Amino acid sequence: MKPFLLVSVLTTLSLAVHAQKKLSGKVFDITTKVPLAGATVSLPGKNVAVTGQDGSFIMDCTPSGKITISFVGYEASRILITNCDQELNIGLHPLSNILDTVEITATTAQHPSLLYQSASIAKLGETELKRGNGLYLDDAINSNIPGMTMQRRGISSGQQFNIRGYGNGIGSTRGISSNFDGQGAKVYLNGIPVTDAEGITLMDDIDFASIGDVEVVKGPSGTLYGLAIAGVVNLKTSRPEKGVTTIGQDIMTGSYGLQRFTTRFQTATDRSSVLLNYGYQHSDGYMVHTASTKRFASYAGDFQLNNKQSISSYFGFSNSYDQRGGELTIEQYQNMDYSGNPDYIKRDAHSAVISFRAGLAHTYHFNQQFSNTTSVFGSGVTSHSSSAGGWTDKNPFNIGLRSVVNMKFDLADGNSVSSITGIETQHQYAQVIGYNMVPNRLDSNGYWVIGAMRSNQATYSGTTSFFTEWTLTLPHDLSVTGGIGTSSMQIELKDQFYVAGNTKPTHYQRSFSGMTSPHIAVNKIFSKGFSVYINCSRGYKAPASAYFFIPATGQLNTGLKPEIGDQIEVGSKGVLFHDRLSYQLALFDAQFKNKMTVVAVPLNSTTTAYSYIANGGRQDDQGIEALLKYKAYQSGNGFFRSVQPFANFAYSHFRYRDYVFQKLNTPATSITVVDYSDQPVAGVAPFTANMGVDLGLAQGIYANVLYGYKDAMPISSNGLNQTTSYNLLNAKLGIRQHFCQRFNMDLFFGVNNITGAQYPNMVFVNQLPDAYLPAPNKANYFGGLNLTYQFGSRN
Repeated sequence: MKPFLLVSVLTTLSLAVHAQKKLSGKVFDITTKVPLAGATVSLPGKNVAVTGQDGSFIMDCTPSGKITISFVGYEASRILITNCDQELNIGLHPLSNILDTVEITATTAQHPSLLYQSASIAKLGETELKRGNGLYLDDAINSNIPGMTMQRRGISSGQQFNIRGYGNGIGSTRGISSNFDGQGAKVYLNGIPVTDAEGITLMDDIDFASIGDVEVVKGPSGTLYGLAIAGVVNLKTSRPEKGVTTIGQDIMTGSYGLQRFTTRFQTATDRSSVLLNYGYQHSDGYMVHTASTKRFASYAGDFQLNNKQSISSYFGFSNSYDQRGGELTIEQYQNMDYSGNPDYIKRDAHSAVISFRAGLAHTYHFNQQFSNTTSVFGSGVTSHSSSAGGWTDKNPFNIGLRSVVNMKFDLADGNSVSSITGIETQHQYAQVIGYNMVPNRLDSNGYWVIGAMRSNQATYSGTTSFFTEWTLTLPHDLSVTGGIGTSSMQIELKDQFYVAGNTKPTHYQRSFSGMTSPHIAVNKIFSKGFSVYINCSRGYKAPASAYFFIPATGQLNTGLKPEIGDQIEVGSKGVLFHDRLSYQLALFDAQFKNKMTVVAVPLNSTTTAYSYIANGGRQDDQGIEALLKYKAYQSGNGFFRSVQPFANFAYSHFRYRDYVFQKLNTPATSITVVDYSDQPVAGVAPFTANMGVDLGLAQGIYANVLYGYKDAMPISSNGLNQTTSYNLLNAKLGIRQHFCQRFNMDLFFGVNNITGAQYPNMVFVNQLPDAYLPAPNKANYFGGLNLTYQFGSRN
């Protein structure tokens, strides 16, 4: 009896000890090695653990039991437990057609997957950026991001974004739109603001061929980005592949004398990466006096100093020269007369920009809950340009800082709260000198030359934004986000142009403060596959330095207020049909109030004494945007390896409301009051659609076909002048091969505008008789070879 009791006690104790054993492990992305916080660990019929911020979990161990590890956007993994003492390292594979991860400058979402973002965010990678020749970005933006367009004034200059109906600045005496600068959207390059402290974005010096990632937040984004009334565009250069050192040479040629040569060196380990890039780009242009020549050099480096610290750095230099042939009249465009504007050509109209951009960011992880990233940046530009209006020299210098503290705390019952709190400040010092242009007395048939100085201004602009945003992650994949940001802007102008007997002030100052931008959003994920969200956001656009004083009177424009943008958006994102179809859908209502317009002050019944900027009515924009990607076929065998169609569309119902201003009649007979109320917003097509297919074939062959449609749209705010609708068809064929163990080759050929459609690269709004900057009206070709040599072997 006693031996039996002893055996029973020992068996019971053994089982008790065994029952108390714990199984631990970590879950991470198999590709990037990034820990996956919030992954679910389950036994048949019940969830038993959720991974923490570092991807770790701990649970009661059952020998010979099977656990399933799942996470939104990843293939589930099933593991048989054979040893409770073994710590598991579980790498999950991303689903091949899942919504892309997001690396926007700031986000408080639990995970960087688009599924977790309670906003309309578009992401372009190498696939979208390289469907065409990859040199100008506008083709990728216009064909892949519904609700957003990109125009360019030259072959590779004068680029401007329009996001949900907001784009460009304020016009001159013609009213409400400017065609000569980009305003409203905040643009970053590797974390460095391209948009200057005044809110103006110049992109002539950006090497778009080096961009490997584009992310766009659509709609007012003042909470985390300051003065960003239209949205945010985050550009990132390509990054080296870990464990690989390569040197490469890319060569591209094409129609209209297109040449592009890129030489690059890149190397990366688990703790560092370096990319060096040099590019030369030239085009003869497809219209009189539109040649373009650019040289780019850039460096990007990332270094992991230790487990707590990392440094990222970037430096870019560019030297660009773009001729301007001028805008075509409606009659010229209709007659396909691409001879240009004589007033531009005789003045040798151009844009010449020499610039540098540099940034250094330091990240410190204090612990799993706190981290700080602080970046300092600067840029300098020396530029001169000429047009029908004369010659301008401009030399701005920008410096700034952005510092954010990221916090995340795990709460009870699997809840968590995360936040971003920080500051961004930017300061610009600039001198702008304007000249008249006169005929060259030494060469009557040559270009006009610089004449007398007509203006000389030194300006200072400074913007500072403080912000905080918090996301509470609740059970059942529900999250609530709330934040607030406040921005201020200071402008100072010194008139350095001497005029004898002048009695007007020569020094002006103005500040705008209290630009407070709240943001609230709710996001709910269903069945780990799709989400529904709603968000409300606000953004501001402060006046530029040219707006806040009246040169003719020497008075401050004291009544001028910043524009305000408010947006309500409802949307859904997800993956359906066994993860083969990914989609994004957004419905929005955006209102832009205090829209700035030009007011003309009459001298007499036939002459305008002067004009100034004033706040007018508002712009009321409602729209629907949808994007689809479908993995129709994928196989490791056969001629067809993958077939992936895609499509997107945008419907825009944008209207002016209570929009009244004054202008001089044409021909000049009197001052008149113009009322644009209830007219469609000029420069925005009511409907756009794109569709295409990416093909992967045997032997490394790949191809794509892209079709795009754009509706007719008004080019004057009175609705009396419209463009025509057009269709575009583009295609590209290539082959990628690895040979001689160390060489990789990408050989390709493409055709844009296969059907020879007539369409514009840019439409000048309210600028009649000037109206169009045309794109090529016949098929144009490009082809190239990218060759890479790999040192050593992959780690």
